[in-house]
Amino acid sequence: MSESSSSPGKEKIVVMKDGPYVVSGSVPLVKENIISEGGISTGWEKGGRYPDRKAYTLCRCGRTSTPPYCDNTHTSIGFDGTEKADRAPLSERCAVLEGPTLTLYDRKDLCARAGHCQQLTGAWTLVKHSDEEEKRIAAIGVVNECPAGRLVLRNKKNDEIIEIPAEKEIAVVQHPHKGVSGPLWVRGGIPIVAADSETYEVRNRVTLCRCGASERKPFCDGSHISINYNDGDPSLKR
Repeated sequence: MSESSSSPGKEKIVVMKDGPYVVSGSVPLVKENIISEGGISTGWEKGGRYPDRKAYTLCRCGRTSTPPYCDNTHTSIGFDGTEKADRAPLSERCAVLEGPTLTLYDRKDLCARAGHCQQLTGAWTLVKHSDEEEKRIAAIGVVNECPAGRLVLRNKKNDEIIEIPAEKEIAVVQHPHKGVSGPLWVRGGIPIVAADSETYEVRNRVTLCRCGASERKPFCDGSHISINYNDGDPSLKR
């Protein structure tokens, strides 16, 4: 299964051993805030854009004084950035839910706990009732708002992955409702290279840990919520 929106180009993210993410290829860096209603995440709000740079380093330990950029704090605190993520392709590790017109692939270990999958009656229920056009359309929208790429849909009619194309960029996520700073949302099929030089499966949307606490580094596992990670962004002041 492949849901990459484009072939790998000059854009690249390299995970440094016990260090930051080194981004090259003039990848745009933006801000995205999670919108919530009644405790449920319902969408995204643009929060601005960082200055364009050909290359930059992003913090992975969660302790930088210049978020989201690295300030080398990882060296002084002895950050352990060991990558423990399962490197198997999505297709080899996902649960499968068959609906009338849609198939839902669920890779639970990639959950960033953004909460968009709980909209309406939830992605799983919507897929089960995807013979109803309104719920089919809703399922596609809900699943594609999952930043981590935990959920992926396939059209049973033509056997194609239903993936809304994304521009190559990295979004610094904030979750104002929960009062926490979220992961780095990598979009558009940007290759991510491990510290041992192996490239992870290229996907249209994934989330990288930036709080330093994930047990599935370099990917986010939602630990930023458990540790109440806050990088000081103004959107989190309540």
